[in-house]
Amino acid sequence: MVTAIKHKSINELLEINDSYQAPQKLMEILFDETRRKKLFMEMLSQNHDVSFDWFHEYFEAEHADRKDKKQDFTPNSVSKLLSRLVGAGEGSNLDVAAGTGGLTITKWQQDRMKESPFTYKPSEHYYQCEELSDRAIPFLLFNLMIRGMNATVLHGDTLTRNFKGVFFIQNEKDDHMLFSSLNVVPDSKGLREFLMINSYENSYPEYVESKEFPAHLLG
Repeated sequence: MVTAIKHKSINELLEINDSYQAPQKLMEILFDETRRKKLFMEMLSQNHDVSFDWFHEYFEAEHADRKDKKQDFTPNSVSKLLSRLVGAGEGSNLDVAAGTGGLTITKWQQDRMKESPFTYKPSEHYYQCEELSDRAIPFLLFNLMIRGMNATVLHGDTLTRNFKGVFFIQNEKDDHMLFSSLNVVPDSKGLREFLMINSYENSYPEYVESKEFPAHLLG
């Protein structure tokens, strides 16, 4: 039985009084490597079961826009079923309307359980998430990074291919026990062609932690 971290505990760890402050505060922390790693360790002390999305209930209750954006998150049971149906596709995974990453986490869990801790390498698995909601993006990034994934996150409209930002999440040392780094990918012709981007607003500050980028992301 999975047990989510309580809403009150999440707010306390983020040092906020009201849940509406969470997305902005979390994004602020993600862009500070020292504070981010401290938060990761504190969250893991609350719950070290990383096989599911801790924020599913919290976000849906406090931040989901059901009226205008019809945001209803995929139940964990359905995520498990979907990940098994597409389980034959190895190496990469696309999650459109990713929310806070529940479906991607389920696929990641399935991928790593196929191997032993001694043979599993994050570099052999790649995840791409696309999400429109400003409020969901910080939680999505958090979820991918704390699990040490390699991924791209596109913030914007999947249908029009108009995006506000592109993030590259990298497990630089290819060690499943380590967290991923955070990078804001700069705009380029090659990036637009590779990810089929129509327009790139790039509303995030320049920010790079990784020493090396894949060539296809730099264009």
